[in-house]
Amino acid sequence: MEPDLFTAAEEERRQKDPASSPLAVRMRPRTLDEVVGQQHLLRPGSPLRRLVGEGNGGPAGPSSVILWGPPGIGKTTLAYVVSQATNKRFVELSAITAGVKEVRAVIDGARRASGGYGKETVLFLDEIHRFSKAQQDSLLPAVENRWVTLIAATTENPYFSVISPLLSRSLLLTLEPLTDDDLRGLLHRAVEEERGLGGAVRLPEDAEAHLLRIAGGDARRALTALEAGAGSAMAKGEEEVTLRTLEEAVDRAAVAYDRDGDQHYDVVSALIKSIRGSDVDAALHYLARMIEAGEDPRFIARRLMISASEDIGMADPTALQTAVAAAQAVAMIGFPEAALTLGHATVALALAPKSNAVTTAIGAALADVRAGKAGPVPPHLRDGHYQGAKKLGHAQGYVYPHDVPGAIAVQQYAPDAVHGKRYYEPTRYGAEARYADVAERVRSRLRGEAPPRPADGPAPGDAVRPPEPPASKDAAGPQKETPDAAS
Repeated sequence: MEPDLFTAAEEERRQKDPASSPLAVRMRPRTLDEVVGQQHLLRPGSPLRRLVGEGNGGPAGPSSVILWGPPGIGKTTLAYVVSQATNKRFVELSAITAGVKEVRAVIDGARRASGGYGKETVLFLDEIHRFSKAQQDSLLPAVENRWVTLIAATTENPYFSVISPLLSRSLLLTLEPLTDDDLRGLLHRAVEEERGLGGAVRLPEDAEAHLLRIAGGDARRALTALEAGAGSAMAKGEEEVTLRTLEEAVDRAAVAYDRDGDQHYDVVSALIKSIRGSDVDAALHYLARMIEAGEDPRFIARRLMISASEDIGMADPTALQTAVAAAQAVAMIGFPEAALTLGHATVALALAPKSNAVTTAIGAALADVRAGKAGPVPPHLRDGHYQGAKKLGHAQGYVYPHDVPGAIAVQQYAPDAVHGKRYYEPTRYGAEARYADVAERVRSRLRGEAPPRPADGPAPGDAVRPPEPPASKDAAGPQKETPDAAS
């Protein structure tokens, strides 16, 4: 790293009193061989090994890399190992505190070091997703010309948070979540090694299992919880970190959820997909994670309303009413009581019969319109409420459905381009089965295929061709029609 008075003093303090640093810092790997997990990125000849000088790349120098993964799985650790092992000039910036000015200063320093001393510069930029487009643009010349080799870390999907030109000039390395075995080995080392706890306490299996459970694949969280439990045990004079001591020291596990990040979208996606799949228990789990993380209840309610229309539809028309009522309720009461309302709606939607027939229908109709299958509105359906409309043939021949028995008149409604096209194909699930029967009966009657009539007269909904309307007045019956109905 770039040496300065403060970092030098901090480094000297840590060397004199290693215990003053957090356990997670003390247990950072010193070489790539000590890194926990991520073995798919550490094979011989890999970009990371070339960054620390292993192997001779010849004219093909090490590429800039973007490290993507959730918190606590080793992004900063890998950069730290590079800083310790490489013979290159290493500079670290955080996108939280740095701006274009700091980036340009690093680039200028890199060019001077390269031209004056032949020294290459590695720039580690943490939280790159927090950089704006303009700030990321400032990195492009340096990366493209290899004035610096960039190691950028992000917890966000880089395809959404990193500009395309920077992505195309870097290798994207995806870090995998740490397994329980990875974390178990790390905990054992932390307990036993001198730079860790030095064997001051033991970690029984039940306490270890609890640490793995609350860590959720996050090495930093596992070591922080271990340090809290060990400190509590030693303060009480205990030789091992018992489960009870650990639970007292670590009150609860932090929920892995960032309202502005990938977890936000992943968890809400899992909630909706669990509702769609009718797994009420999984749906409640994801709902609880969102509530516990402090998600806006109005956001959750909006997603439930969308789910009611998208995945339940006409199979249970009351589902949307339930979701809308929940949205109105949470807007008025807020948390913590809103959790009950959201739970009510989630259970109702998860257990409701499912149909995406309406979703498919409107999607198919939109696709036809976007493909140009529209065509003119049939003349008899056009607005006839203005002077001269009759001369144009508008609204002539229109049959007012309420004038015929059953209120279904045989006439063409769709434009010629899609006449006879079926968009809505109802399922036989839940209440939609009844709508399926109705849709078939109505379609046949619109085609003039009236079913047999009962002896006492026409059946409800029978299509009847009315006599031609008098030539002296609009066929639509202007006294019965409103401008809205005509148009």
